[in-house]
Amino acid sequence: MHTFKRFLLMILFGSLMGCTTRTPDQSRVPLLEVEGKFLYLDQLDEVIPSNINAADSIQLADSYIKKWVTDILLYENAKRNVTDKAEIDKLLEDYKKSLIIHQYQQNLIQQRLRSNPSEEEMYAFYQKFSGQLLLKENLIKGMLLILPAGAPKVTDVRKWVQKGDVKSLELIEKYSLQHGLSYDYFADRWIPLSEISKQMPAVQQESLTYALGTNKFFETSDSLKQYMLKIDSVKRVGELEPFETGKDKIAYLIMNKLKTEFITNFEDELYNDAVQNGTVKFFKK
Repeated sequence: MHTFKRFLLMILFGSLMGCTTRTPDQSRVPLLEVEGKFLYLDQLDEVIPSNINAADSIQLADSYIKKWVTDILLYENAKRNVTDKAEIDKLLEDYKKSLIIHQYQQNLIQQRLRSNPSEEEMYAFYQKFSGQLLLKENLIKGMLLILPAGAPKVTDVRKWVQKGDVKSLELIEKYSLQHGLSYDYFADRWIPLSEISKQMPAVQQESLTYALGTNKFFETSDSLKQYMLKIDSVKRVGELEPFETGKDKIAYLIMNKLKTEFITNFEDELYNDAVQNGTVKFFKK
């Protein structure tokens, strides 16, 4: 890798020394110069990994050099040929001003606003703005057991899954340790149906969705696995999202609202104070 770079240095630097009139940084190894800008060996070191072969190194170096040279040529040509520089300077100044103001506002927000709303605030928002928290995907609670094809005592296991009481769950856990491929108990939390369907490749999404309204137990299999899904509770698309799954979204909405209100109030106070203390001077017409 380093041999290649030294070789590249000899070719490029040797061929360009004759036409270079500007002085490069003496503490670095220059490769080429364009419009007074120098490309140095250490810049190539940063973009070319040391663990690739010589052919890939050459290709990557060539692409980087061409891009570096082209960017400079385009910029320098544009500066010479673009006539409306005043408009560009104005746009740059406006953009710089916007960036500085934005950074200042973010600093104020971090200093003066707490980072997260309280549980009470979130629940109050949940009740007041429930129309903004409608589900866009089905959620379920239950359990999913995946067995290898030909697993023993499938009839008993099916009864345990369908029953789902404390004793059955104990039996399922013991059984899954010996024979199960996967056992996911989520009767105490909401899970998107799409996440469950990803674990059941033999099942079409439509079939699983249809099962939500027909029964509380769904079973299918493929050539390698057998899937048993017990559905305890369902929240369907268009229904109000459960509070526990919507907390992140609610917190985001509340904090956005608080930030907007804070910035608006701060700007109003800034203006009013400036008017009152004479910083803003109005001329009578």
